[in-house]
Amino acid sequence: MDKVTVRDASIEDAERILEIYAYYVTNTAISFEYEVPALKEFQNRIENTLRHYPYLVVEKNGIIQGYAYAGPFVGRAAYDWSCELTVYLDHASRKYGLGRKIYEALEERLRDMGILNLYACIGYPEQEDEYLNKNSADFHAHLGFTKVGEFHKCGCKFGRWYNMIWMEKIIGEHGAGQMPVKSLR
Repeated sequence: MDKVTVRDASIEDAERILEIYAYYVTNTAISFEYEVPALKEFQNRIENTLRHYPYLVVEKNGIIQGYAYAGPFVGRAAYDWSCELTVYLDHASRKYGLGRKIYEALEERLRDMGILNLYACIGYPEQEDEYLNKNSADFHAHLGFTKVGEFHKCGCKFGRWYNMIWMEKIIGEHGAGQMPVKSLR
């Protein structure tokens, strides 16, 4: 039986996490980055995220198969109760429930912090092709996200124009005098 665990990521995980991400940069329009970041840059990204938000990895039999993290939505104080989520799975490890497992763990951590709104920014093709399909949008919809906006032909990669959609999930109650978001640390 496979042992699946979700745990906090660390800087030491950066090499494996970058290996997973590099596939998407090089072979897909899921990431709109053109170049695979250097390891040091990627370590800095992880470190910066961990200062304020959860950054998780999912392991199967002790090997990292994916990662997910949260980040600021817009970056102004009035948006403190909202965040943007990102998830990537090893391209050979999709369709095993690992994405759901790590996203549910991330959502629980964010709810405990007092986060109320979750957002996902997703590359979205007008027509699916070998670089981009609608699987990410379908995955998010399956987890309770709804599409709230679409930008047309806003990202160009591999000589093709792609749309980008925003999806949203409300996970908490909004009230007057909302309690501040709790620090992760």
